[in-house]
Amino acid sequence: MKSHFFRTALVLGLLSAIGPFAIDMYLPALPSIGQSLGASMGAVQASLMAFFLALSIGQLIYGPVSDMVGRKLPLYFGLLLFAAASVGCALAPDIHTLVILRFVQGLGACAGMVVPRAVVRDLHTGHDAARLMSMLMLVFSVSPVLAPLTGSYLIEWFGWRSVFWAVTIAAALGIALLATSLPETRPPADRVDSSVGSALSSYGVLLRDRHFLGLACIGGFGIASFFAYLANSSFVLIDHYGLTPRQYSFCFAANAAAFIGASQFTGALSQRFGMARVVKLAVIGFAGVMALLAALNLVGVDRLDVLLVLLFVGYCFLGMVVPTSAVLALDDHGQIAGTASAMLGTVQFVVGALVMAVVGLFVDGSARPMVLGIAGSALITFALTRGTLGGTRAAAAAAAPR
Repeated sequence: MKSHFFRTALVLGLLSAIGPFAIDMYLPALPSIGQSLGASMGAVQASLMAFFLALSIGQLIYGPVSDMVGRKLPLYFGLLLFAAASVGCALAPDIHTLVILRFVQGLGACAGMVVPRAVVRDLHTGHDAARLMSMLMLVFSVSPVLAPLTGSYLIEWFGWRSVFWAVTIAAALGIALLATSLPETRPPADRVDSSVGSALSSYGVLLRDRHFLGLACIGGFGIASFFAYLANSSFVLIDHYGLTPRQYSFCFAANAAAFIGASQFTGALSQRFGMARVVKLAVIGFAGVMALLAALNLVGVDRLDVLLVLLFVGYCFLGMVVPTSAVLALDDHGQIAGTASAMLGTVQFVVGALVMAVVGLFVDGSARPMVLGIAGSALITFALTRGTLGGTRAAAAAAAPR
């Protein structure tokens, strides 16, 4: 049973990581892409935002479709679309073409973002789901930990276009893994009541569910703080603090490892204290650390070591928020798990894209816009948690161990 549990987490985690792989390998290349294509920093960042925008839109389609036709067919389509767009990105002659192809690539990638969450809900609920989601994130961590470093080596040896050839190979491996190692978890009998009309009705149910939306936004603004770091960290750490792409990759991997490593404690902690209480306490730590980082920056403390240490600690707390809030949001929507997972992912990526856009308006070459964007997202996460789950006592009552 344990081996089956781990094998499922391994397959789902690797499928989920293919899309983020195309983000994380890409980050060290942003300055060199601008130089190669003669594009401004804003134009290069637009290629990243186009990817996130596609992830936001596409999930709304893949989720209901996976409820109607099963989980595997949408995954096949998404991986094939992702691979084709990746080849196009590798051959892009200018920044405008790259931005368009990154959008198409994102439309393919979002299948791997939404469907695995639905598979988790197909198989488990409650603490078992939290444990599987955490294990999935452990496998998923191969992307933010190893991808930037791998990307930096590829860029150094073969140039930035090699990153897209590498993710094309990753997509091909994902298709092989899907074909050989993942059974269908949405049998035909469960699809009978799924249709376009039922999907629209399900979205209506979710949009009226304040508890679901609150939990989705808690995860959304938490993830948005990481997106603000994604979009700006290569420019801040390489251009502002003078790190090499390889040094930047190690710093990025450390923060990603903090996020993923801490998430592995959520299963045991939620079983002992209740999932909502874990979210509540972790959000307090997350918001407190990020607010401290912003305060120090505002009073003139502009040091790389301070930035990296506080981001590491803050993202440790965030790692306990995101998977647990996702499980809580999906727990009451098993019959429409694909649609609910799509809505959850869309909220997260829309919020993330908006925060990235707002921070981009204030980019000035320093770390301050990024730091304030991260801290602002963390404080909004704190306020949403108070509004959705209340105090610690209310949180315990809302999701005590079952």
